[in-house]
Amino acid sequence: MSDLPRKAVTRTAKLAALPLGLAGRATWGLGKRIGGRPAELVAREVQQRTADQLFKTLGELKGGAMKLGQALSVFESALPEEVAGPYRAALTKLQEAAPPMPVRTVHGVLAERLGEDWRDLFLSFDDQPAAAASIGQVHRGVWHDGREVAVKVQYPGAGEALLSDLTQLSRFARLLGPLIPGMDVKPLIKEMRDRVSEELDYALEARAQEEHAAEFADDPDVVVPGVVFQSDQVLVTEWMDGVPLSEVIERGTPEQRDRAGQLLARFLFSGPARTGLLHADPHPGNFRLLPPAGETPESPATGTAEDWPGVGEAEEWRLGVLDFGTVDRLPGGLPEIIGEALRMTLLGEAEEVYALLRRAGFVPESVDLDPDAVLDYLLPVIEPARLEAFTFSRGWLRTQAARIADPRSPAHRLGRQLNLPPAYLLIHRVTLSTIGVLCQLGATVRLRDELETWLPGFTDPVGPERPDALDPSALEGPGAPDGPGEPGGPVSPDGPDGPGGSVATEDGSRGQTWAGRGGRKELETEEV
Repeated sequence: MSDLPRKAVTRTAKLAALPLGLAGRATWGLGKRIGGRPAELVAREVQQRTADQLFKTLGELKGGAMKLGQALSVFESALPEEVAGPYRAALTKLQEAAPPMPVRTVHGVLAERLGEDWRDLFLSFDDQPAAAASIGQVHRGVWHDGREVAVKVQYPGAGEALLSDLTQLSRFARLLGPLIPGMDVKPLIKEMRDRVSEELDYALEARAQEEHAAEFADDPDVVVPGVVFQSDQVLVTEWMDGVPLSEVIERGTPEQRDRAGQLLARFLFSGPARTGLLHADPHPGNFRLLPPAGETPESPATGTAEDWPGVGEAEEWRLGVLDFGTVDRLPGGLPEIIGEALRMTLLGEAEEVYALLRRAGFVPESVDLDPDAVLDYLLPVIEPARLEAFTFSRGWLRTQAARIADPRSPAHRLGRQLNLPPAYLLIHRVTLSTIGVLCQLGATVRLRDELETWLPGFTDPVGPERPDALDPSALEGPGAPDGPGEPGGPVSPDGPDGPGGSVATEDGSRGQTWAGRGGRKELETEEV
């Protein structure tokens, strides 16, 4: 593919081929079985062909097609193991790369948005993209002041492509449902469609990233690159080396997996508390594992576990966070009701939990449920918050997905009667996605430590009983399937007080520039 297809008819035809291709391969498989080939071997071939077409179509089209693929990729852990392999390989490709757009197109966007003399802004610019994603691709360069930078260039026609794809995908969302047991794909697609304008607005993304960069500037555990320059369809940020989380998932040591998982959970819950923003795109392509400050692995951009011995202890590594194009604005942090419901569920207070969920709209007024049944529905899902340290695993996630997806299950029937208020939709998706990544990592995480530190309402400010006083053996339900394992990294709640200030844009300038992470927060208008 040489460019982003922009004609709706072209993209619609390619997307429509997905369900048709699935039906065709099923017929092909039936023919092979009639011909005498073993059913298991034929099924594996069908799955591999389906996975290959899925990546080819979603990856090449970019836009909403690829964005949905990335969102689904974090849930591959929920697939039954016998079918997970082919889809895992195909979907995880979407986490790091996609076919790039031509060099001439990149240069055209930069000339249009930065001026014909755009090269004067850089000491060097690499025409080959370092990463390509759903609505833009990233190039490595050196800014005119000597800083290494990441230059994100938006695909021409990305907005039309996003809307066209998501509209088309919603029409056959039911056919995509079996990819992820227990997940309704249609609300996910609708939520993505509702946020298209925000995703395309690099000024909003720059502001969200700079607020995070300012807040986490002195944090020992989380690193956010500062914003250098922003213009329509172009965003320049500080370059960040590191080991992609997808590589940690593939070949990291247990210690590295635990550290990455602990920091990912910490960022999920601390971000809203510290910045009033929730990073809402938690797939592995947006995270890096970084060595301690001042130390570098042998191959920092593509390093693997073999490169890391001697580069600091695992508990000293840091989490790098990228891509703030999708955020949820939560000025008071995560809603207190989430922490209260978790706390009361762990304490077994069925009536209180039920009353709280009804007041918040999770239980419709027209529905009457058994509070004890609601408690039984919730307890297995929140088991990671009950234990001192919990090992997330594909097996555990598959168990939960099967319990909720099986129409014969009481949990399935009860879940269909619950409601998810719109205000909680994005929080719910981000939490599920993060859990999916933790299960891909197989990380042992001290989740309760993070909840107690960052989640409003989780620690009862009045009552004598708190979740950390619970005796896990006193509650029903199995322990972590793989055992608690070794705990993850220590809690480090210290950091700058207060959220980072937002940066206003100015009209009439070709672009805006910021001083960078940890530097001045005021806006400068750069003459270009």
